[in-house]
Amino acid sequence: MEKEQIVEGPSHNKKSHAAVTQGGSAFQRYQDVIIGRRSLRTVVYYEWCMLLAIVPGALGLVLRKKFWPKIFGSCGKGVLFASNVIVRHPHRIHLGDNVVISENCVLDARNDEMERTIVIGEDAILSNNVIISCKGGTVRVGARTGVGAQTIIQSTNDCPVDIGEDVMIGPMCYMVGGGNYNIDRIDIPMRLQGIKKDSGVRLDDGVWLGAKVMVLGGVSMGHGSVAAGGAVVTKSVCSYAICGGLPAKVIRMRTEG
Repeated sequence: MEKEQIVEGPSHNKKSHAAVTQGGSAFQRYQDVIIGRRSLRTVVYYEWCMLLAIVPGALGLVLRKKFWPKIFGSCGKGVLFASNVIVRHPHRIHLGDNVVISENCVLDARNDEMERTIVIGEDAILSNNVIISCKGGTVRVGARTGVGAQTIIQSTNDCPVDIGEDVMIGPMCYMVGGGNYNIDRIDIPMRLQGIKKDSGVRLDDGVWLGAKVMVLGGVSMGHGSVAAGGAVVTKSVCSYAICGGLPAKVIRMRTEG
């Protein structure tokens, strides 16, 4: 029987399963997948910070405020880290002043080719259980943007997610750049056919997403546009449009009064 062939996508990042289970010792794989560097000093400081992640209450806030900023690529003043936050490849994460990262958030900045993988602008807020995942992609969250609880933002295979300033994202939303597999071949599993390249997701300044909105790869939403709760946005939306439905369609324009 012929060995299954993996169709390479545009990203050179190793598949998560292979990165975790293959090559080098278990400790080296941990360094590569979780921390992103093999420096022993970096590992020790990262482990110390992760111990502080579980410290509850005011003491935890104070300790994280003192020690955590040093593990990031850059970290502004007044950043607040709640408890049980998980970070991967933190040197690829850049935080502006007064960013708030709430309980149980995950910032996964794995991208072997970019040093600015996750960028969060000043005064932005990530509510509880937000996941930002980069596997060969990038995510930018603009200044003063609020991301609702349990929202997932994912970028893979060089398909960026770019969220502007003053954006309101309701709870349990989902945005993904590069979220579709190639499915043309039937002789090998779809998971081996690679990710389709798309232009990622772009939310311009002032966009409002209601609860449980999905924005798929290749979609941009113009300045001040709105997606109603539960909408699945599969096509780009012009500025000041209000859309809703599955798939989402423009209902009316905000400029109509």
